[in-house]
Formats: sequence, structure tokens, C-alpha cells
Amino acid sequence: MTESDPSDEAGSSSNPGPGSNAANATDDRDEGVSTLAKQGSITFVGNVVNGAFGFAIVMLMTRFVSPGIYGLFVLATSVILFMQVFANLGLPLAIDYFVPQYLDEGERGKAKGVIVQVTATVLVTSSLVAFALAITASQVGALFDEPAMQVALLFLSVTIPMLAIYNVLLTSFYSIKKLQYRVIMRDLVRPTVRFAATAGLLLVGYGLLGLIAGYVVGLFVAITIGAAVFTYKAWDLLTTEIELVAPGPMVKYSVPLAMTSVVFVLMGHVDYFVLGFFLDSDDVGIYRVGYMLGSGLMIIFNSLSPVFKPLIAETRDDIDLVEQRFRIMARWIAGITLPVAIFLSLGASSYLAVLYTPQYSEAAAIVALLAAAFLFNVTFGGPDGSLLQGLGYSRFVFANTLVLFGVNLVVSFALVPILGMEGAAIGSATALFLVGALTLVEVYYLDGIHPFTRDFAKIVAAGVPATIAGAPIPLLLETDLLIAALLPIVVVGVYAGTLIATDAFTEADAQMAAEFSPTLRKWLPIGS
Repeated sequence: MTESDPSDEAGSSSNPGPGSNAANATDDRDEGVSTLAKQGSITFVGNVVNGAFGFAIVMLMTRFVSPGIYGLFVLATSVILFMQVFANLGLPLAIDYFVPQYLDEGERGKAKGVIVQVTATVLVTSSLVAFALAITASQVGALFDEPAMQVALLFLSVTIPMLAIYNVLLTSFYSIKKLQYRVIMRDLVRPTVRFAATAGLLLVGYGLLGLIAGYVVGLFVAITIGAAVFTYKAWDLLTTEIELVAPGPMVKYSVPLAMTSVVFVLMGHVDYFVLGFFLDSDDVGIYRVGYMLGSGLMIIFNSLSPVFKPLIAETRDDIDLVEQRFRIMARWIAGITLPVAIFLSLGASSYLAVLYTPQYSEAAAIVALLAAAFLFNVTFGGPDGSLLQGLGYSRFVFANTLVLFGVNLVVSFALVPILGMEGAAIGSATALFLVGALTLVEVYYLDGIHPFTRDFAKIVAAGVPATIAGAPIPLLLETDLLIAALLPIVVVGVYAGTLIATDAFTEADAQMAAEFSPTLRKWLPIGS
């Protein structure tokens, strides 16, 4: 669960190969687990910082602008992110699939070629899409019956090519396992600059323009620093003589994944479109806050996924090793995410009132529903299908994304006019549950892989007594702040105690824990 610093591990310690006994010998250490732990822990720290700034920015916005203005900003940025998905053709996703393989084979010129070709292509396509959006901004605003949206889209259209380069930099850091520098760019620089710029502009009364300017400035500074760091840290790769690669394999792999890039749009932003079409921008703002709190459960998955995919891609021919790593990742994601989902669902109303303002408490049902859906989905591969991507099954990921889109859109359109915001949440949750189940079926059908073991069952079963212990707290206490503070203590305490009582920790867990801290490794109770 980390993203540390072993820059040269891209194809050595994490790739035992098809004939290896690493997956079967109980006394052999899979160094890929150590890599996953090291790289994931750095990413986790970055995600925590980024998440904290994300919540702080939203708290800032909800206190300085009305739900209507905030909802309008959410709609505008949703349009930008939706268009940006198609602008980059999914090509940045080819970088962290092909580059690790070329580096592992010693073909550094081809690795550089992939990065250069992808960068040049997405700059052209994203600039064209940005121009098209700018000249049609008034029509998009009219569609949502929000005239002010035209101004927002005109200013934000410049971020489409910026986001394309931003994604290229992120996947480039993933591909060479320099994830700590991705943390600097994505999780430290961008949210810090954005928060400072947004706060300053809101304090002097810029309102919607302040939100937009803060977004643009944060992105620009992050790209500038990220590009400088990548150039410095990957100088030996960038100065290698370039060897252009055939575009066919990259396009064949990437274009189906272009739809997977829209996955977050399909899960969340399409909800905003539907809500904006049927309801008011106030409802969009309230729903966004609930969605953000529920989707916070993805923090562990987002910490492991960037390094998990390259690890799977490097050893995709060794199915036993792939399954072993998948099971370890699933257990850790479930084990850390489950107690958070429990106390977040039980105390949703209190957390919304404390973190934001009491008017956002009506999104409590949305938080609980999405928390359950995200928990299920990320445990078994995540909405972007990182396991399937690593195994090279991009067409299956594409098909799953179409299912995600169709189910989300149809259910939301059917239920929002009847149930309001809760209808959109049901649409997203249904799609997340369905795609998670599809992923399980597909990886088992294709390679006979599944995460279900006795050790995994112990992780899930520990959630039952934790839920029973936490359920009375919101009923017995009346103060939101007290409920929000006490629930995590009770739920996590009972959950951890149940894991210890059922002897749920394994040697692989100990290996992962040792990468965080030797003291933690000694404390962890490992059965015989």
C-alpha cells in the first residue's frame, strides 16, 4: 500500500517469471509484495494529504458560496472532465503498460518512444477538443438551463490540454515506479496551490470566478513542477536515443481503455448531468458533497492501484503469482476499507453536518449507499479494472465500462424524477456492484483467478460485530460532533479485536507490515 522509492525495481525483484516457485513456496518471499507495500504506503500518505485538502477545499467552497454556485462549478468541471476523456483517447494508459515491459527488456529507446508519441498525440487531440468546447459553450449552458455555465466553460476549456499532459506525467511516474514524485505533483503541490489560490480569491469576493481560477492555477503549477521533476529524475531515459514504436499495439490497447478513463465520469459526473437536467444546481452541489464523502473509500485502492497494475503486467504469464498478489491486495483493501465504510455509513448525517453545514445532511442516504458500493467494487479490482488492465484484457475493461455507463445512465434517468438525489445514488451503486461482479467472473473465466480464501472470509466476517457495536451510537447520542468522534473508535476497535481473536493475519500481512515499520511487524499477531 505504498509508493516508495525503489526506482530500479521495475523488472528485477518483482518479476520472478513463469518458472518461479515464488508463488508456491510458503517460505519464499514474493518481493512484489514488498514493492506493493513500499510504493503503496507512499501513495497512501499522498492520498491522505490530497484527500484532506480535497475536503478542506469543499468545506471552504460550501461556506463562501451557495449550493447553487458550487453546483454550477461542479457541472462545469464535470463537462471538462467528460470531454477530456475523449480528448486523450486513453493513450496515457498505454504508458504504464508498455514502458515497464520495454524497461524490463532493456529497450530504453522504445520506452522513451512511447512517452514521446503519446505526449505529442494527446496535445493535438486535446487542443482540438478544447477549441470545440469553447465555441459551443453557450449551447452546453442552454442544455442545463444555466447561462452562467458558458463563462465557466470558456475559462475552463484551457484545462483540457493541461489535463492531458497532467495524466501523461502521472502515468510516466507510475511506469518507472517513481511514485513518490507523483505524490509531490498530484497530492502536495496541486491541492496546496489550489487551496491557497481559491481561499484568497473567495475572501476578496470573486465567487464562481475564484473557484475557476483556483482550479486552473493549481493545475498549471502542478504540471510545471511535475515536468521539471520528471525531467530531472528520468534524465537518463529522456536522453536515450529515441526509437519510435509501432502505433498499432498502443492504439489497440489504449482506445478500448479510453472509455475506462470516463469511469469516474460515469460513476459520478454523469449523475451530475442527470441531476442538472432534472433538478436545480443546489441539488447538484448537495449530491456532490455526499458523493465525495462516499467515494473517499477509494483511498486505499488508489494507493495500491498505480503500482499493482505494473506488477501484474510484468508477471502476467505467471498466473499463480498474479493470483497471489491479487489475493493480498484484495485482503488489504477490504481489511482497511470495511471498518471505514461501516462508521461512515452509520454516522453519515453527523459527518456531513460537522464537515460541511447541516443543510448537506440530506445527503446521508447517498453516503451510505455509495460507501457500500465502492467497498464492493474496489475490493475486486476497482472501477477502472486495474487487474484486467495489467493482464492485458483491455477489451473486457471496455465492455465493463459500457455496462457501467449504460446501467448508471438508465437507472439514474428512471429514478431521479421519482426519488431525486437518491435516484442518482442508486444508479451509481447499481453500476458499481454489477461491474465488480463482472470483474470477478471474467478473471475467473479467463485465468481461473479468484480472491476468495478462508483468510479473506475472516476479514469480511469481522465487520459483523463491528457494525453491531457501532449501530447504537447514532441512536443514543444527540451531538453530531460526539457521534463523529466516537464511532471510528468503537468500530475500528471492535473490528481489530475481532481480527486478532480469529487469528486473521498471515505471513504476507507481516511482510507488508514490515515495510511500514519493524515495530508494527513485531506487534502483528501471526498464527501458526
